[in-house]
Amino acid sequence: MTNLIRVAARNLLFLAVMLTVAGCREAPRETTAALPALGANINETTVSGISSGAYMAGQFQMAHAKRVIGAAIIAGGPYGCSESIFANTIPGAGTAFLNLSKAVNGCMLNLLESWGVADPTELAKKAEARADKGEIDPIGDVRRDRIYLFTGTSDRTVAPSIVKHAAEFYAKLGVPSANIELVSNLPAGHAFVTDDKGNACEISAEPYVVDCNYDQAGALLKQMYGSLQPRAETPTGDFINFDQRPFAGSDMSGSGLAETGVVYVPKACRETSGCRVHVAFHGCAQNRETVGDAFIKESGFARWADTNRLIVLFPQVAASPINPQGCWDWWGYTGPQYLTRDAPQIAAVNRMLDGLQASAGGA
Repeated sequence: MTNLIRVAARNLLFLAVMLTVAGCREAPRETTAALPALGANINETTVSGISSGAYMAGQFQMAHAKRVIGAAIIAGGPYGCSESIFANTIPGAGTAFLNLSKAVNGCMLNLLESWGVADPTELAKKAEARADKGEIDPIGDVRRDRIYLFTGTSDRTVAPSIVKHAAEFYAKLGVPSANIELVSNLPAGHAFVTDDKGNACEISAEPYVVDCNYDQAGALLKQMYGSLQPRAETPTGDFINFDQRPFAGSDMSGSGLAETGVVYVPKACRETSGCRVHVAFHGCAQNRETVGDAFIKESGFARWADTNRLIVLFPQVAASPINPQGCWDWWGYTGPQYLTRDAPQIAAVNRMLDGLQASAGGA
């Protein structure tokens, strides 16, 4: 127990230094377009994410369960795991700091399990209470979803037990066991897995894409959508860099979003409306300003999108002094509403879906 406390204290000290002295890397200036209006079918949206993106995928799913029919959680834990018992009682950034300590030590390293952190039963009760208050969509909409979860046996960043807690969380909410798939038998590091791109399988390093001879993009999409057409050999659609600022509301800097996001649009979705949307949330230090388009273009999503009428949205978070690794907000750095549909990042991505749903003619 003494060793666990020592590790937790060291992590907390590291976080304090990181948040205090880290600088913000300046994102490259580039030409951007408006997010295209494609008449998309956003009522069959799926979401996925790795690490902080995994937590954001779960948060977006819970907030907008009426639109989301499936979620893929890669190296992430259960919804609401980081929320401190002192949430909303400490003014300013104090609560976020407490949440961050709990996030790292309890919801990544699983050092606080004996104190009840990441308890699926308790977190399911809190989610149901939040739904009852109208802060997220009804839990009944979540129960129909199809869930994919993944943990690599070489991942030392997020403990496998945390991902298993996420699977248990969905079961406690009432998602049928037949709708939940947990993959935990590959020697992957802390990364998105492919069958032909990235670092060696066991590596946990930028760009957090690894080759384990496993097509994770195809696996998670099939789990959520069912049978799919075989993937294309080479993507033939368009990767469009779009301006995220119109979707951030009145406080762009407070949202934590980068100025530019990316959407992949297959040719078929340009020509005919009704394509479904998959939202892929990057992990920490996996955003474009850090690793370029490695995750966007090497993850394999585009190849499946081309043959299955699927638009893939890659929203982006920026690095900042309070968020130096460019993580999605799963501990409250954008404000206490980070777990609800009013969270700045969740609201912004939802507006992006609205934009994709709009018809090209504006009708």
